[in-house]
Amino acid sequence: MNTMKKLLIPALLALALLTLTLPVLAAGNDAAAPAETAVTETQTDDGTGSKALAAGIAIGIAAAGGAIAMGMAVSKSTEGIARQPEAEGKIRTTLMLGLVFIETAIIYALLAVILIIFVL
Repeated sequence: MNTMKKLLIPALLALALLTLTLPVLAAGNDAAAPAETAVTETQTDDGTGSKALAAGIAIGIAAAGGAIAMGMAVSKSTEGIARQPEAEGKIRTTLMLGLVFIETAIIYALLAVILIIFVL
């Protein structure tokens, strides 16, 4: 479990870096296109595919992180309630507050993704 945590953070950072550099790599491949595919009309590439890919990866990471955090919070709270049943009310209240904060972070990620898709 400890080695998995050590590998998860660099993997997520590499995925984020790949997401940021993907539009640059895709634009570099267009320069090597053959001369027969010359565009006769003016075409504009608004980067819709890159936006969709970045948005999908971003919301996926946010949802996965939120799900992991919620699972850990619920498991720790049930352990705490099992150890001290008399503190069930306080533990449950703190758990619910923590779950609300985690879900709020996921909703903020969703709003950022919507902004990426429709504004940029």
